[in-house]
Amino acid sequence: MKIHEYQGKKLFADFGMPVQDGYIFDKTEDAESTIKKVQQDFNTEDVVVKAQIHAGGRGKGGGVKYSPNFDKALENAQHILGMNLITHQTGESGQLVRKVYVTEAFDIAEEYYAAITLDRGKGMDVFMVSSEGGVEIEKVAAETPEKISKVWIDPLLGMKSFQARKLAYALGLTGDAFKAATKILMQMYHAYQSIDATIVEVNPLILTTDGRVVVLDAKVNLDDNALFRHKDIAAMRDLDEEDPNEVEAGKFNLNYIKLDGNVGCMVNGAGLAMATMDIIKLAGGEPANFLDVGGTASAETVKNGFRIILSDKNVKAVLINIFGGIVRCDRVANGVVQAVKEMGLKVPVVVRLEGTNAKEAQTILAESGVDIIPALGMKDAAQKVVNAALGN
Repeated sequence: MKIHEYQGKKLFADFGMPVQDGYIFDKTEDAESTIKKVQQDFNTEDVVVKAQIHAGGRGKGGGVKYSPNFDKALENAQHILGMNLITHQTGESGQLVRKVYVTEAFDIAEEYYAAITLDRGKGMDVFMVSSEGGVEIEKVAAETPEKISKVWIDPLLGMKSFQARKLAYALGLTGDAFKAATKILMQMYHAYQSIDATIVEVNPLILTTDGRVVVLDAKVNLDDNALFRHKDIAAMRDLDEEDPNEVEAGKFNLNYIKLDGNVGCMVNGAGLAMATMDIIKLAGGEPANFLDVGGTASAETVKNGFRIILSDKNVKAVLINIFGGIVRCDRVANGVVQAVKEMGLKVPVVVRLEGTNAKEAQTILAESGVDIIPALGMKDAAQKVVNAALGN
């Protein structure tokens, strides 16, 4: 689960980290009072107006505006709220801005990057910092990887102070700024572990002209499987920022992720789903989604899966690839036939069923009278569905 910048900063502040603070509004009529409240509470004339969406690159897209006075802040706030913000992470469709964050402004001397995530290859958390903050870290990693410093942390032992000092030193900090950064990096790792985050990122972490180190932005992704331990954080979920089909799939306990292709996939088991997407690509096609229906592929499950897959107008054919282990193939076949009949599908459907009662399932499909393309084996299924998507 992702949360907004202002929510991430609230979590950071709870762990003692100094953050660029402010107030949020989601109605145009509240813009004026919000700006005045920031100016009053932080004793400042200039403020920063920030769009709140679950995507990076907001500044380049026009979603972050420095405002030297009230009039400019109000103009920026009214422009940003309700805009369709397009960044390199939203894609061409962009994202509607429903919340705006008005914050205090700082005079910036230097900008840095800091992030923590799990290095699955090493089985340890990796803490990364760079002196090149405020820009796309992917570009820094590709063009000047030497500017990224890393330490690996055993999650059972936790982060040690010498590791934080090593990272602060890599940023070129000295004196009080070095001490402040060391403390912030320790607090950042403590937050990462305590809230069961999958990634915690600050870009930029800044050094102000008067020598303070401050968190200027916050990106926090949470482990969905651990949210039962953090009901306060789970309440921060913003469904407006998520793909509506993914939200709908969650209501039926379906694991769905939208992709950019034209071949819809309905599979049971995450491993088989990944293999199915791979073999579709090897056959020359592009998967339109990841959809794991789990171990109970009933008629209702199949029908809900079809409905979600076909809500994507790019889908030109659907592949159902089910291995009958816990669930019997004949039960799945009956569900497929029922769903196709009830929904009146207008796209080709290729079905590959293997496992328990697979022969009975093939008989059910053959005698159903509905237009279903049977397949024997994954290679055959992939080739047939790709051909069908191309109209061949």
